[in-house]
Amino acid sequence: MSAETFAVDDSHEVSNRQRKISVGVAPLRDFLRTVKKDLGLAGSQITVGLVSDTEIARMNKAFRKMPGPTDVLSFPAVNGTKPVAITKGSPPIPNGTVLGDIAIAPETARRYARKDGRSLSIELRILILHGVLHLLGYDHESDRGEMSRLENRLRSQYGLPR
Repeated sequence: MSAETFAVDDSHEVSNRQRKISVGVAPLRDFLRTVKKDLGLAGSQITVGLVSDTEIARMNKAFRKMPGPTDVLSFPAVNGTKPVAITKGSPPIPNGTVLGDIAIAPETARRYARKDGRSLSIELRILILHGVLHLLGYDHESDRGEMSRLENRLRSQYGLPR
């Protein structure tokens, strides 16, 4: 697990640790729960922390050696595993499995949302979905489009723009 574990209990899988951007946490928590249920991950542990641009820039530098803020970072509990197959009827992840943490910077997300003509609410859902796929072992930087195809299919399923 990362050094950035977000201490939240099961009823608060999404925590708002930044104050600059007003964000409705309950709809994001509901979306995360829906995604987990649909992907067979309902009993797993995933935490999402909404953090400041300053905090995510620090994490980006420490963990990816990249300067500046980014919109989302994922911290899988287990690195280097083969991606979990997401198919109809696939066996669910065992209850209690810790998948990891997702950090999202609403400030950066809002900039990207405006650039792409989307609402912040939609952008945050897209980032949660993206982060969950990373926690499942998908990596769009090295997988020949597998993650992008899956993410696009899931975005369509949830009514999210590509």
